[in-house]
Amino acid sequence: MYVGYKLEAAIEQLGIDVSGKVALDSGLSTGGFADCLLQYGASFVYGVDVGYGQVAEKIRRHERVCVIERTNLRYLSGLPQKVDLVTLDLSFISILLVMPAVVSVMKEDASLVTLVKPQFEARRSQVGSGGIVRDPTVHQEVLEKIITGVENFGFCSKGWIESPLKGAEGNTEFLVHFSRTAERNAN
Repeated sequence: MYVGYKLEAAIEQLGIDVSGKVALDSGLSTGGFADCLLQYGASFVYGVDVGYGQVAEKIRRHERVCVIERTNLRYLSGLPQKVDLVTLDLSFISILLVMPAVVSVMKEDASLVTLVKPQFEARRSQVGSGGIVRDPTVHQEVLEKIITGVENFGFCSKGWIESPLKGAEGNTEFLVHFSRTAERNAN
């Protein structure tokens, strides 16, 4: 579950408080982010993934995890309770397309940590052969697009880091932390 190291880096470097939080991990896959959330003290994790049968048994059977498979986050109609924290590790879809669903399951003062994968956010013409985005200018453009786009949903960017691990095919990825505060959403 090496993917959890990506989230761990964001938690450590961006000062994200996970302890006692109810979380939604979308893009659950094998459960790397969910495992990291549990290790950092999350009280409960809802794990959503469009796929089926990928989740590691230790996550699937964990008493503080509810696995929701064959579910596209974009069309998630709700959860049994609102969450304090959402993590996104999505592929083949822009983060901005799932934000309405994300907002609908979050508490007013919740946080969001998203893994930004430039190959799925950049324009097709900016993605090189093999699905690799090498141009740092494109990386910056994608980060700005995602940060501005998420902020338009009532969030405030708290910072970002480059992922310590490369993505599939060696892509550079980023983790961005956002907060959603009642004061900001009241405006």
